[in-house]
Amino acid sequence: MTRAYLYHHRVTFDETNLVGNVYFTNYLHWQGHCREHFLADHAPDVIDALRTGDLALVTVSCAMNYYTECYAFDHIEVAMRLSAQAANRITMTFTFTRDNTTIATGSQTIACMRRTPTGMEPVHPPPTLRTALADYS
Repeated sequence: MTRAYLYHHRVTFDETNLVGNVYFTNYLHWQGHCREHFLADHAPDVIDALRTGDLALVTVSCAMNYYTECYAFDHIEVAMRLSAQAANRITMTFTFTRDNTTIATGSQTIACMRRTPTGMEPVHPPPTLRTALADYS
């Protein structure tokens, strides 16, 4: 298995539903947290480009598969790996584990775009992002 970027999360009550288990959309939310922490740790210049509007990371698809329920105060590890990269698109896979057991898997494809006066246009991923992702493919 390839190296993964790891994000650790502790589930809180606000992430659970009336039944007491984690509401399904929170797994997608955690994918975003993992992706953003990766940028902060490995490509902080990309965050600057996002702030200035020179770059937009647009989610074009995402998916989740759920295998077991999670509850408040569970410790979740989210492992992110680069699955594919072509032109301006990057696909990442995510494995969610609790106590070394896979509880869910997911994927997400983002497109690197730039805002122009006439709308969005595709751009290649910034070099620092490509270099950082290479370590996790």
